[in-house]
Amino acid sequence: MNNINIEKYRATKDFKISENETFGDFNRSDKELKKDLSKIRRELGEFQDTIYAHGKYSILVCLQGMDTAGKDSLIREVFKDFNVSGVEVHSFKVPTELELSHNYLWRHYLVLPAKGKFGVFNRTHYENVLVTRVHPEYILNEHIPGIHSVDDIDQKFWDKRFEQINDFERHLAENGTLIFKFFLNLSKEEQRQRLLRRLAIKEKHWKFSPGDLKERKLWSVYQDCYEEAISKTTHDHAPWFAIPADNKKATRVIVASILLQSLKKYKDIREPMLSEKIMANLDSYEEQLQSEQ
Repeated sequence: MNNINIEKYRATKDFKISENETFGDFNRSDKELKKDLSKIRRELGEFQDTIYAHGKYSILVCLQGMDTAGKDSLIREVFKDFNVSGVEVHSFKVPTELELSHNYLWRHYLVLPAKGKFGVFNRTHYENVLVTRVHPEYILNEHIPGIHSVDDIDQKFWDKRFEQINDFERHLAENGTLIFKFFLNLSKEEQRQRLLRRLAIKEKHWKFSPGDLKERKLWSVYQDCYEEAISKTTHDHAPWFAIPADNKKATRVIVASILLQSLKKYKDIREPMLSEKIMANLDSYEEQLQSEQ
């Protein structure tokens, strides 16, 4: 498959979910899409080795989406050919008591990728303007000065959070972190089908929670919150991409392609050269090793 058009998926300042597709297949069969992904992720894995050797950039991949959007399987399939020491995955659940005793970005700072490595956030710091926006009572657990009740959490509060998140990401970008944020755009009907499969297949029962159905009733509220969060935090240094998520195989191909095509634009990412002194003595080093036989 030829390179995809990255701009087709890049979110803008006036981002609207309804204007973005939820299904894509490039007119290719599942078998062809699987083959496409195999090739792309192999190249990504090789490029990760170069990024590690170069040692000046870290890569942060952020995945957000409604329940059943396919985040876990995407991580498994897209990063399958990586050296395991070159990628770290972090899933952010309900904050612990320790995490709540710090500011809401603290736990994300702790696990940012080091230079030369990929970091994947499965659910991200955006939960703090999505889940907490839908359930503002959760904010009260953060014990923020001046916030005594849900009534104190107004639009100014959320605008300040967007500003803080933008500052957080700008700081990362200015210090060598390349940021990619993916919104997995799942249709409500496809989510229904995936929840039904979790109920129908015994091996998938563990994935189901009655809470999924409660959150599903708030679908439109979540969609509005996603639109505002993405619109207010997409930037050249930390872009959002809206990825159709109803077809998991195509979703993985799109995400992997965006990563590979974008990273290849950084022409300064290459293996470091050996010093002239070492290069001049390569034959001698080889002779030493050969003489050990």
